[in-house]
Amino acid sequence: MFLENLVNKDADFGWIEVICGSMFSGKTEELIRRLKRAKFAQQKVEIFKPTVDHRYDEDNVVSHDENEIQSTAVPAAANIPLLADDCQVVGIDEAQFFDDGIVSVCNQLANQGVRVVVAGLDMDFKGNPFGPMPNLMATAEYVTKVHAVCTRTGHLAQYSFRKSSQQNLVFLGETEEYEPLSRAAFHQAMKAQNSQPENKTSTKKEMLSSKYKDE
Repeated sequence: MFLENLVNKDADFGWIEVICGSMFSGKTEELIRRLKRAKFAQQKVEIFKPTVDHRYDEDNVVSHDENEIQSTAVPAAANIPLLADDCQVVGIDEAQFFDDGIVSVCNQLANQGVRVVVAGLDMDFKGNPFGPMPNLMATAEYVTKVHAVCTRTGHLAQYSFRKSSQQNLVFLGETEEYEPLSRAAFHQAMKAQNSQPENKTSTKKEMLSSKYKDE
């Protein structure tokens, strides 16, 4: 369990909190909960998200359960310090979509006495560390890993399995495109997906096409 520290106005330094996990694990829900508590305590709060994430709203941060909080969409991490002047708490959602500069931005804010709360996917659809998240987790004082429930086994899920053959790293989607899986279910699903007949058919077509070109 994460026990929230109070913002100390007399302290010279703040800190970084990272909330990470798979899709449908409640990352954004937990981010919103912490930030709403800070707002209730009359602390000055600013929330940011990358402009690429416009699934539910162009600006507001919205969870899968449709819980939301007002935020500002920015195209790059460098925009955040410019808009977070005199803040006590800064929230950042979908941090994996930001450029690597998000790490130095978060540390800069923390060094200025700001409490920084960051949420993001720790792994991409292939099960690899996602973007700047590993470095954010390494430099954060507090890391909370939340889990979804595996749709195939009912066990804890930490992987975000992409159902489609879309290979772009950034591919926004919901339950139609992704499902949370446990380690065993994820590796079984990836193995089955990589051996699907259409992959073999595609390869056969490419070979035939190459043959006709040679002739």
